[in-house]
Amino acid sequence: MNWLEALVLGIVQGLTEFLPISSSGHLELGKALFQNQKETNSLLFVTTVHAATVLSTLIVFRNDIIKIFQGIFTKKWNYSKKYFLMLIFSMLPVVFIGLFFKDFVENLFKGNIFFVGCMLIISATLLFLTKFTKPTKQKPLSFINAFIIGIAQAIAVIPGISRSGATISTGLMLGIKKDEIAKFSFLMVIIPILGEMFLNLLTEGCSTSKGETIPIILGFIAAFISGFFACKFMINIVKKGNLIWFSLYCLIIGLTAILLSFI
Repeated sequence: MNWLEALVLGIVQGLTEFLPISSSGHLELGKALFQNQKETNSLLFVTTVHAATVLSTLIVFRNDIIKIFQGIFTKKWNYSKKYFLMLIFSMLPVVFIGLFFKDFVENLFKGNIFFVGCMLIISATLLFLTKFTKPTKQKPLSFINAFIIGIAQAIAVIPGISRSGATISTGLMLGIKKDEIAKFSFLMVIIPILGEMFLNLLTEGCSTSKGETIPIILGFIAAFISGFFACKFMINIVKKGNLIWFSLYCLIIGLTAILLSFI
């Protein structure tokens, strides 16, 4: 992987991690475009750019995260403790997938752009369905809803299924308040990503081949900067409740990927 590929893929990761258009799907399409299918390099690079987007999330939601931790360490039961437990509860489905279906999921990341295209169309459908949500029925989060949203996140490990798109769409269809589901969607992914990074470092190590260090650093910086602005942008979009353009985008990219798979 050269520096230009790393820069482009880093920007793609940062934008698509928060925008509901599937970061994993776009990375697969990007790797296919650059014909970069070396598994070891791919794993290390993907882990690095995901770390960058986690850092951008921590910065954007720093005040909320500080407030949650301040509430956790008080003696009395409060909403911060409940919110933290709902975050943990929402992570159970994706932890289950990671523990028992890790090999199956990894086999999906083989540059199959036809499959990615089909999954992007599913993402487009989910985003389109949010058009029919009823804003008058909005309600706060609950443990049951958090778990259902967690199931959506677990399904979104499939490349082409947008994680933010799946979780935000599910939350809106459940009637969760718009600003609440946007924040919850981005916070609930922090620990699973950190856990995945830790496991990758344990199993694969963090060594790099000659000439790989600079591209990985550039990819990290690009993913962090683009992710920071994409996160802020997406929060405002969800509050306005207009995800239809992302639905159209996923549909176009999905159909394009399917057509390219036959060429």
